[in-house]
Amino acid sequence: MMEEELTFEEIMKKLEEITMELENGDLDLEKSVSKFEEGMKLSKKCNEILENAEKRISVLIEKDGKLEEKNFIEEEE
Repeated sequence: MMEEELTFEEIMKKLEEITMELENGDLDLEKSVSKFEEGMKLSKKCNEILENAEKRISVLIEKDGKLEEKNFIEEEE
């Protein structure tokens, strides 16, 4: 299955699995580097998915008939 076909939730699950494997410490150096590289690619894909979702949310928020861009999560003061 290609990374592009995975959902956000599936990618997060794979990242958790990779993290557990790396933290376990049973992998040799080459496998550890390979897993880390895979994790970085998956992390980048997650960021892209989140950025696209944030853009969609910004477009959907309207006030008084005018498009108004807001943060989805209000910042704490």
